[in-house]
Amino acid sequence: MKQVCIVSQHFPPEKSGNASRIYDTATHLAKLGIGVTVLAPHPTFPTGSFPRRWRRSDVREVEGVRVVRLWTWQPASGDPGFTSRMAYYLLFPLHAALWLLFTGNRFDAIITSAPPLFTGIPGYVLKRTSRAAWILDIRDLWIDASISLGFLREGSLYERMSRRFEQMCLLQADLVGVTTEELGRRIASRYRVTAPMELMPNGVNTDFFRPMDGGKKRQIIYAGNVGHAQDLDKVALAVKSMNGTYNLKFLIVGDGDTRGSLERLVKAEGLTDSVVFTGTLPREKIPQLLSESLVGVAPLKRLDNLEYAVPTKAYEYMACGIPFVGCGNGEIARLAKASGAGVIADNTPEAIAAALSSLLSDPAKMEEMGRRGREYVAEHCDRRSVALKLKKHIERMIWTGA
Repeated sequence: MKQVCIVSQHFPPEKSGNASRIYDTATHLAKLGIGVTVLAPHPTFPTGSFPRRWRRSDVREVEGVRVVRLWTWQPASGDPGFTSRMAYYLLFPLHAALWLLFTGNRFDAIITSAPPLFTGIPGYVLKRTSRAAWILDIRDLWIDASISLGFLREGSLYERMSRRFEQMCLLQADLVGVTTEELGRRIASRYRVTAPMELMPNGVNTDFFRPMDGGKKRQIIYAGNVGHAQDLDKVALAVKSMNGTYNLKFLIVGDGDTRGSLERLVKAEGLTDSVVFTGTLPREKIPQLLSESLVGVAPLKRLDNLEYAVPTKAYEYMACGIPFVGCGNGEIARLAKASGAGVIADNTPEAIAAALSSLLSDPAKMEEMGRRGREYVAEHCDRRSVALKLKKHIERMIWTGA
């Protein structure tokens, strides 16, 4: 049996989109006959929502996958400072690299999932110290996004060092996986890439995320990370302007760095009866909440460095048979058009309200868009199919010694 190690900063019980993506990828590979070990830190994200763990490591089996939890620094607050955040991002991959130095010979291939950028450290170490093939899975232009969102200063020493490390990883990897075609184009335009580049979309588990019975409620929903890249405040203000007509609830399912500031806005605007924060919920409850909602929202900020992104939540909305209203340029707009399941609005409360009103006033249209979305993700974005494609790449690289 071929042995693969997947290194990821996030894994269930964390609720991030990539935690579920890595879980589905790992379990599908295991069912396809690959021996899978996942290296991840003790549950941490959203920061401050899990108890700190001080054990050096913890090993368990989950659905046929060996999960090794390694110690890292766990920030205690919901929006940690730079030093605490960097300690969390850096100490885990360094610990993973050390772990692999002693155990890495058992693996035929390693998959490192970025962001954060530093998960490439154990991939780079294992590639240089063994014959394992390295798949560099890139889901985000982490450096560019950090600059756009104000976390990193363009031209700083930290940016230059980060880009140099990313270039080193791209030159060592045997395969580069990207979630969208635009992401691949942007990587190729900035860096020298010698390995093949393959499209591996975030996708969705269409067996788990599916339309559920139970009827509709007068609510729209956001399910995901409550973070800096999302214009959730604009959606809340849009709901405020609509509630004289539609009497909507806006359900925000999840947690993250900006939840506190968003809650303060909701209180200041008198929206506490209309905007409901559920916090992080068990994954098993999400399909039902999506199915009973009228519309899902995916309000990416309109930034050039987010044009490559398609949020996992958009696929989940579609898989549960509800249309979505998105914001942002690029790939999310292309998904809305190609699937027929989404509407793109400008990043203003007025435009978002207009897009939502247009859908809510036409139930037949919403039902048709939901049906199209479900069909689209089942055909193009099912994670079982993505895992099968990944398995073929792993076997090819092992057989050819690439």
